[in-house]
Amino acid sequence: MHQAELTLDPAFKVAPVRRRTFGTFVEHLGRCVYTGIYEPDHPEADGDGFRRDVLDLTRELGVSTVRYPGGNFVSGYRWEDGIGPVAERPRRLDLAWHSTETNEVGVDEFVRWCRKAGVEPMMALNLGTRGIAEALDLLEYCNHPSGTTLSDLRVANGSKEPHGIRMWCLGNEMDGPWQTGHKTAREYGRLAAETARAMRTMDRSLELVACGSSGSSMPTFGAWEATVLEETYDVVDYVSCHAYYEEKDGDLGSFLACSTDMEYFISSVVATADHVGARLKSRKRIDVSFDEWNVWYLSRFQNAEPPEDWPVAPPLLEDHYHLADAVAFGGLLITLLRNSDRVTAASLAQLVNVIAPIMTEPGGRAWRQTTFHPFAQASRYAAGDVLRVEPVSPSYETKEYGEVPLLHAVATHADEGTTLFAVNRSTDAPLSLAIDTRALGGRRIVEATTLTDDDVYARNTADAPDRIAPRPNPDVEHDPARVLLPPVSWNVIRLA
Repeated sequence: MHQAELTLDPAFKVAPVRRRTFGTFVEHLGRCVYTGIYEPDHPEADGDGFRRDVLDLTRELGVSTVRYPGGNFVSGYRWEDGIGPVAERPRRLDLAWHSTETNEVGVDEFVRWCRKAGVEPMMALNLGTRGIAEALDLLEYCNHPSGTTLSDLRVANGSKEPHGIRMWCLGNEMDGPWQTGHKTAREYGRLAAETARAMRTMDRSLELVACGSSGSSMPTFGAWEATVLEETYDVVDYVSCHAYYEEKDGDLGSFLACSTDMEYFISSVVATADHVGARLKSRKRIDVSFDEWNVWYLSRFQNAEPPEDWPVAPPLLEDHYHLADAVAFGGLLITLLRNSDRVTAASLAQLVNVIAPIMTEPGGRAWRQTTFHPFAQASRYAAGDVLRVEPVSPSYETKEYGEVPLLHAVATHADEGTTLFAVNRSTDAPLSLAIDTRALGGRRIVEATTLTDDDVYARNTADAPDRIAPRPNPDVEHDPARVLLPPVSWNVIRLA
């Protein structure tokens, strides 16, 4: 058995819990939209064609924001295709995912779905094949009350009230050669800056996100952020980060420590942004929008042959997550919370079917993947302030990241209680965790749940949807400030 300890002290605040940390992502990719959130012939469909079972699970997941409509998809998207009478909307080839887009769902339907789900819409703009004029048109269509051609068109299309979208992404992964309309950092930075200035002429209260690197392994990482922010610093609020992780070659130890790379990614981008700000003699601070993150077995997709035809909503990127995926996922979520002073928005990619916490059958059931549970618990219980937690823990050697602590943790503190989120990365032994609660004024453990299983590769399925789910920790010791964390486990410990 391993031994670890940590101290919880409300004086050591990182930042308030940011509700936008619990954002997700809906892209026109595979079955995320069609037979995901939208399936008008489904028995659970409401009058607008949205699956009520998926809406219920989205609310249970605790989603705060949803980024839309891409992703790679957005760099070839014509937003006008998705408005007006559905029967008259054009069908288009989607170059990003080698599919046919029917445009049955567009911006008006998406905002309607967001209102039903109780989430904030976050819109991505096409700066791949389009530019400033199209961005301004979409902004006017969405947010201007009425009295202009585009705003009156929205009203005529059934949306009397403005959509009121506050957060806008200035393109997507423009550093990637795979992106339609890929640009150099200087080219993209100039276009993003001019687009942002024009949008702010219409509405100065918008929150704008510049594209950062689509991964810390990109050859232009660091230099890309520096160049883009040199152009955009005064007119944007965020720079984006995207990161995906998977277990490679059976190296479970490194995989469970993948949040180490996310930590490096965040700190590097923050340092670069602050360096640019200092050079520009600006007192403004750029925050991070980590608007794509997840466990994704990208290697499987890269080795797959594209279809010969152009199907509608084919099953793409439908990873079926096991326990180890959920534990690594929980570690990534802990890292986002630990950096809440600068990571003030995030988007789990994606919400339904496509590398997602929610899975559906066309015409059939919906269920929770293993990764659903860490997200739902963190969204539910993280409240008040994020506390700086520095565990004293044994370490282990990893192939990818060197020596890494077995315990990864973060806490949040509010008047009604304190919650500790913790991952035991050990693959072979439990970890006895002593929690110093003296600064909390007598609070003690009132509940502890764990997500674990004897089989680290056990999955949830439609037939066994609760195989992996949070359960009361059977090893909570009698000491009110000590808990036993099983190997390869995600744990939530609540104190009051």
